Amino acid sequence: MATTTPRMKITYATLSAQNEELQAAFDAALKRARAELGRSYPMLIGAEERRGSDEFEDRSPIDRKVVVSRFPVGTRQDVRDAVAAARAAYPAWRDLGWRKRVEIMRRAADIISDRQFDYAALMTLEVGKNRLESLGDVEETADLLRYYSDEMERNDGFVRPMGSLSAAEQTRSVLKPHGVWAVISPFNFPMALAGGPSAGALIAGNSVVLKPSSDAPLMGWKFGEALREAGLPAGVFNLVTGSGDTVGAELEENPDIGGMVFTGSFEVGMKLYKSFTREYPRPMIAEMGGKNPAIVTANADLDLAAEGVMRSAFGFDGQKCSANSRVYVDRAVSGEFVKKLVELTRAIAVGDPTERENWMGPVINERAVETFRRAVDEARRDGGTIAVGGEVLRDEAASRGYFPAPTVVTGLPTDHRLFQDELFVPLIVVGEVGSLDEALALSNETEYGLTAGIFSRDPEEIRRFLDAIQAGVVYVNRRAGATTGAWPGIQSFGGWKGSGSSGKSGLGPYYVQQFLREQSQTVVGDEPPAS
Repeated sequence: MATTTPRMKITYATLSAQNEELQAAFDAALKRARAELGRSYPMLIGAEERRGSDEFEDRSPIDRKVVVSRFPVGTRQDVRDAVAAARAAYPAWRDLGWRKRVEIMRRAADIISDRQFDYAALMTLEVGKNRLESLGDVEETADLLRYYSDEMERNDGFVRPMGSLSAAEQTRSVLKPHGVWAVISPFNFPMALAGGPSAGALIAGNSVVLKPSSDAPLMGWKFGEALREAGLPAGVFNLVTGSGDTVGAELEENPDIGGMVFTGSFEVGMKLYKSFTREYPRPMIAEMGGKNPAIVTANADLDLAAEGVMRSAFGFDGQKCSANSRVYVDRAVSGEFVKKLVELTRAIAVGDPTERENWMGPVINERAVETFRRAVDEARRDGGTIAVGGEVLRDEAASRGYFPAPTVVTGLPTDHRLFQDELFVPLIVVGEVGSLDEALALSNETEYGLTAGIFSRDPEEIRRFLDAIQAGVVYVNRRAGATTGAWPGIQSFGGWKGSGSSGKSGLGPYYVQQFLREQSQTVVGDEPPAS
């Protein structure tokens, strides 16, 4: 199953891949992936591969007739059994020591990299990402395991000597794992956002129960496959599939869960955040989306700005928590900017993302299509102009899946709902402003604070943006994506305000510590034992 190509490293900043050998390798992987379609997969509970009494179908958004995989409908009892297995496996995994844990995780990273094309081809079929996006997602997963392992090693397992009040005593600070962590992952980065949080917890010495999105369970399962083949002991990583009403609710309420990572909507995340800690404080790492602004000043390179906005707004159909969904452009250059953005948007190839010429594929499901339709209808009703797009594609191929056209809306007042609410569809609103101060005020007037970008050639404008913007991830003059494209060890990724709960970001140097709690150890006489 392993592949030995690529000849280039694919990240979210990769603008194109004209390497014919790479494309041929992806075509070959697609052929292998299609041979796997429709298979039934088990849940992973301790050493057991549990099938369950009922299954749900994981269908492709490219073609609703295609069943990518089948998974068990997990029950509350399945979750309880998985938590019990994780609790039983935890002490030995904790006591194995960070060096051995890191060794296993680095092996898993190498397995994922070796299978980059096979996993990416399945991802394209499962969620509709284009080739580069899928390859990047898989590569990011492997790099997350490596980066978090490197951070554990760089910090020597987070054991630090402290001062002492006498020569007879030795004191140190030790960060220790909590126990069992629940990870609830979304569909849009189906391997990276299952694998990254799980890896952070595992490297720290915790055990994990993963609930992947029901729109993308296969990538969570494939991540677990790599872990097991790397030598992860049974029960350290468990996977339970099913609905939020059952599997998610049990993870939320189970008292034996020591901590939780959730990636998803603000509404669900805030509900979990409040209920998960109702009896006593438990760590809750929540990444809850964004309504991410880009600012285009009168001093901007408009070609650069238009491409950066287009890539960030319509990459993976706007189904990224970091997607650029609103633009504030100085009215002196608004007409020219919109013209350039519309031209680039009109040129986007939309269609089956398994075909190399198509850059934008489908949205994930019918609910997303309805969200798109309602937003377009609302924009028209309230006096907005659909500068490009606005329809759901209805040719023979597109009618089998979920294919809204990339859409740019102008002419709405900047206090309109479409400037405030996260939509997760390929629609961006453009508003005119009279100054950078106005653009900054509007950018910050939202419950979210995940990503933001600016296009300007004026150093003073850039400095003011960096000083004033309320967002956890910011970009200046970024062609590869006005608000998107973070990578492990390069850009830490996390939100402020309603976008994130912890103030410490994934992909960055403070992430693994969130899965640990501090213990101060003072020993009088002998020195503390080595860890």
